[in-house]
Amino acid sequence: MSDASLVCPGCGQSRPANERFCAQCGLPLVHLPGAEPPRSERQRRARKIKPQYARGELVKVARAQNQSEAELIEGILLEEGIPSLVRRSRGFDVADMLVAGPRDVLVPESGAQAAREALAWDGASSEG
Repeated sequence: MSDASLVCPGCGQSRPANERFCAQCGLPLVHLPGAEPPRSERQRRARKIKPQYARGELVKVARAQNQSEAELIEGILLEEGIPSLVRRSRGFDVADMLVAGPRDVLVPESGAQAAREALAWDGASSEG
């Protein structure tokens, strides 16, 4: 960042990065548009997660037929603020075909009901 990386939203005057308030207006200084570093994909995803859905042990809420379907389910859950983890289903471990085969989709206990609702899951066939 340069020395003039902050600007006053009131008068538009550039200020040094070590100042927090405009000397003329007294308003809090803000970063210039584009001055903040771009966020990584991981940071963007983490900002979508609702804290109330991130507590408890992991529970299975869905089963996908393959990696692509699992990623689709992950995306649906993330849009609802529910964190998820995808893992290969037990008993299906073929090293030559890592993207093939069924996947289990797990979420923290506090988000399980919301996940089932987001996936229109009745819960009867999702356990196990």
